Amino acid sequence: MIYLGVFNSDYISILQRRTTWLILLKIFLRLAQSLRDKICANLVDFIKEIIFSSTFIEQHRQKKTDFTRSRLLPFTSLVLYFCNFTKSSYQSELNKFFKISTGYTVAKHVVSKMALCKARRKLKYQAFVELNDQAAEYFYQHFTPLTWHGFFLKAVDGSTVKLPNYPEIIDHFGTWGVRQGDPVPMARISQMLDPLNRITTHALIKPKGIGEREMAASHFEQLSEKDLVLLDRGYPAFWLFKLIISRGAHFCSRISSKKRKIVHKFIESGQREQIIFLTAPVTSRKACRDYCLVLKPICLRLLRIELDSGEVEVLITSLTNRQQYPYPLFEELYHARWPVEEDYKVMKCRIELENFSGQTKLSVYQDFHAKIFSKNITSMIGFAAQDRVAKATESREYNYKINFTQALSTMRDTIVVLFQRAASEIQSLISDVLETFSMAIEP
Repeated sequence: MIYLGVFNSDYISILQRRTTWLILLKIFLRLAQSLRDKICANLVDFIKEIIFSSTFIEQHRQKKTDFTRSRLLPFTSLVLYFCNFTKSSYQSELNKFFKISTGYTVAKHVVSKMALCKARRKLKYQAFVELNDQAAEYFYQHFTPLTWHGFFLKAVDGSTVKLPNYPEIIDHFGTWGVRQGDPVPMARISQMLDPLNRITTHALIKPKGIGEREMAASHFEQLSEKDLVLLDRGYPAFWLFKLIISRGAHFCSRISSKKRKIVHKFIESGQREQIIFLTAPVTSRKACRDYCLVLKPICLRLLRIELDSGEVEVLITSLTNRQQYPYPLFEELYHARWPVEEDYKVMKCRIELENFSGQTKLSVYQDFHAKIFSKNITSMIGFAAQDRVAKATESREYNYKINFTQALSTMRDTIVVLFQRAASEIQSLISDVLETFSMAIEP
């Protein structure tokens, strides 16, 4: 009986400790969830303060006299209107916007589409560029972003978008010939995306005459020593590699053997990896001079990657330390670039990036950068929701993530409310958004 008494006492003690541990775990999870909600709310409040600040308004109006009179569509409302993933006609979008922002039961005709056309001429598109820069900086400082062996990955890729067929747009961006019919107005776009955190840290839309490498060089001005750039095989050039290194950053890129003898010899050698010294070809010297880059050879590393299909790909990287960055890491790194291509599908199919709303070059720049900013805000809030998803699905066979299409759908109209409500209400709204995000998941 004494033995049983001791056993029962120990068993009860174990149960008590287990119950206490579970209570503490629940408290910890609630605190962690509350902290994530607060960080997201602080992000929204931070951006809201910028949008409503007199300094921001002064910097991003075309003339000093713009947005000085009391209008139904002031500067701040105009900015929020374009942040709302606008897709349909001017008038229906305007009616919906004022229904959301004023709390009307029925969408009313408050502002005409002509008034919107006049108002947007006063707004610099750089307003959305700055908002995106500020949001990205806030994310990396206050969230806990994912890294690859201490580096922030930055995948660069380009694409093209169709534009509205209007004279001013054609004159600025140019047209591309097609097999049948008239030439089509097109622009070249490029982005530098953090594929681990799904944040576009820099994006550009330019006339078709601007090349992808030139646009990539503009992205690289944003780099720091914490960044690792991922490039596809259309980008490798001595001057671009030099430009990345001059910023203190590193890179890893696919490289073709067709025009580079040193790569062709490496493939024929059968070696798995090799350290090389890349010299400046004649074609890179002018660009090096333009960017004030030294022509000294670069010590780089070639790696042979055999794909499941049997095809051989070659990577070239500035990560030459084999002990710190062993060969097996690079197959994983090679696949990390894929989200940048998927992101273009999201932008074109889900955000309807090509559904431009105006007839001028300014309207094209406004629509493009506003949608990039709104996509990023969705990604940042979605990043916070991912922790909830991971905990809720940890016992399942597959890893789960939020359904980004559903997240974008949730943020449409909601983003206007978030930036208009008082600071005391934002955290509650964010909590509801995160809950909605975490319910719509996919393996």
